[in-house]
Amino acid sequence: MKRWMMAGAIALGLAAPARAEVSEVTLGQQFGLSFLPMMYMENAKLVEKHAKALGLPEPKVVWAKLAGPSNLNEGLISGAIQFTALGTPSIGLLWDRTRGDVKGLVAICSYPLYLNTKTPGVKSLKDFGPKDKIAIPSVKVSTQAIMLQMQAEKEFGPGEHFKIDGNTVSLSHPDAMTALLSNTEVTAHFASSPFHEVEKKDPRIHTVMTSYEILGGMATAATLITSERFKKANPKTVQAVVNATREAIDYLNADKRRAAELYLKLAGGKNTVEELTEIISDPNWAYTLTPQKIGKTIQFMNRLGTVRTPVKDWKDVFFAEAHDLPGD
Repeated sequence: MKRWMMAGAIALGLAAPARAEVSEVTLGQQFGLSFLPMMYMENAKLVEKHAKALGLPEPKVVWAKLAGPSNLNEGLISGAIQFTALGTPSIGLLWDRTRGDVKGLVAICSYPLYLNTKTPGVKSLKDFGPKDKIAIPSVKVSTQAIMLQMQAEKEFGPGEHFKIDGNTVSLSHPDAMTALLSNTEVTAHFASSPFHEVEKKDPRIHTVMTSYEILGGMATAATLITSERFKKANPKTVQAVVNATREAIDYLNADKRRAAELYLKLAGGKNTVEELTEIISDPNWAYTLTPQKIGKTIQFMNRLGTVRTPVKDWKDVFFAEAHDLPGD
């Protein structure tokens, strides 16, 4: 009798409903113009919009604003944060540390980083002295840290990739800019825009090199990431975040001046609308879903041993959502 009732319930479509997806989601966010897609997603409630479009109840969306990748890495691993945007080295480290659980969904921005200094005569890493301090978002693990290691190997030779690590200090971009322009021990800053442009207004500051020069071309600066564990349990929520990211990027690319005005409205800062418009209109700058120079960066980390699991292709560290994009 019980068996007959169960079969009848299934036949009538009365089986137990699938487990609901999360009602609250937290996205980790850093500072700077590269994170404007996420800032717009928050301001326009795009995650909520796309969740509802996929048939989900409107979720509570929390935006956690943190400086540097270290806190975001730990937040993602602990489950306190479900999504964040990080530089390529952090993707490699998290993918390796979690045995493939954490991967990229889509890129959000490609742009150069600028190694700026107020120390006269510095034209290469070899010219920095022991008292020079280079501010980067996180020592050892940030994109800037890996770029310095790549360049150190070029300048000092094989096995010397950590040569400049002792000169680095961890500071958020706003704090690093303030320190560089003040009388502190910080004499250099591996800066992103718009902090780079503010620094260059000071006649003491000159640019030593860029990340594009180190990598040999345009490179992803920030990638949206999540975990396989969360993605399997909440597929529609993940799709809503991807769709929201795509809409945000399309919106920003449609009108660069409008995007610049939006950044000033949401983030403030010392740049003018004209300056910001010029930055994001530069051919070297792109809000894009396409991953760039991911493989080259993480394969360098493979060689150093900081990422132990071999990466044969950039797609190894990305979910299927990005696989049809012309990445590298």
